[in-house]
Amino acid sequence: MNSSPRIRVAVVFGGRSTEHQISCISAGGVLRALDPEQFDVVPVGITPEGRWVLVDSDPDRLSIADGRLPSVGDETGAPVVWTADPSRALSVHEPGQVPEVLADVDVVFPLLHGPYGEDGTIQGLLELAGVPYVGSGVLASAAAMDKAVTKVLVAAAGITQAPFVVISDRAWSFGREQALESVCELRLPVFVKPARAGSSVGITRVTEWADLEEAIEAAREHDPKVVIEQGIVGREIECGVLARADGRGPEASVCAEVRVLGDHAFYDFEAKYLDDVTELTVPADLPEGLSERVREAACAVFDAVGCEDYARVDFFVTDGGTVVLNEINTIPGFTHISLFPRMWQASGIEYPDLVARLVRTALEKRRGLR
Repeated sequence: MNSSPRIRVAVVFGGRSTEHQISCISAGGVLRALDPEQFDVVPVGITPEGRWVLVDSDPDRLSIADGRLPSVGDETGAPVVWTADPSRALSVHEPGQVPEVLADVDVVFPLLHGPYGEDGTIQGLLELAGVPYVGSGVLASAAAMDKAVTKVLVAAAGITQAPFVVISDRAWSFGREQALESVCELRLPVFVKPARAGSSVGITRVTEWADLEEAIEAAREHDPKVVIEQGIVGREIECGVLARADGRGPEASVCAEVRVLGDHAFYDFEAKYLDDVTELTVPADLPEGLSERVREAACAVFDAVGCEDYARVDFFVTDGGTVVLNEINTIPGFTHISLFPRMWQASGIEYPDLVARLVRTALEKRRGLR
């Protein structure tokens, strides 16, 4: 067992998804925020090929430098193995040596954006191992990652969202014409998205039906399942949600607004992370009643999907005041520009306190079925 008075936290990041580099940047922020007097940090990176390695704990190595995004490489450190065993043994494998137990980890902080991490996969591993972890469980993580499944859940809860069409791999492979015809029932512009990706990866804004097939193929490079949404004219408003320590309903942060400037047609990957063309307003300039409706909707989405601990919920707010769900993120970004920590800072919780609260909330949760 961990005999240290500090809480031993394994921060797991990188991973096999197209959001590998953004995950690394998020990890840098969390590593910088974890107070070394309270937490004994074990940084574990996962390479793009899926190998787990022990990495340097210096957060500066996980920052954007000269326009280059950080990544986890095999040369970073010794291989790490985490078995699905409730003994909670995290081992380091040195070449030619018998595996050595590195540490008894008290809690895991997964920062794996996208598939193979945010989608319930690592959550399932940690459930089998009996290790507490920050964030939503297997079902909510998988449901929130899959935009098509999210839409079914929130529709059942009566939450407003844009009209949409889902094209499965089978539908595209064996009924392409019918699939294209179903999309044309929507109004232009439409947004074509991989069903299980984030950070705006693989998204295309389509303004001419002649470009639809190419946009679907571009999305399918990231996911064979594609969601096409009718474009909504409105302001992009985001809201953070945290679970309460006493188990009562979730609480929402102040809202934030995202405005895309320059030549970007929407909040795409380059606009988010590389081109510095977004204007982020925290808190958003909304009438009090409208802001409260967004916050209530964010908590309703959080509950509809069955989330735990924390999430960021994104909306469009039309000129008429209609609040329309865009998506929910169960592992929102923790980069230097990420809105989740900024919204909570504006709500009175500083970044280090937010990270500490998430770790302690995870430790206090009931194990197994909840």
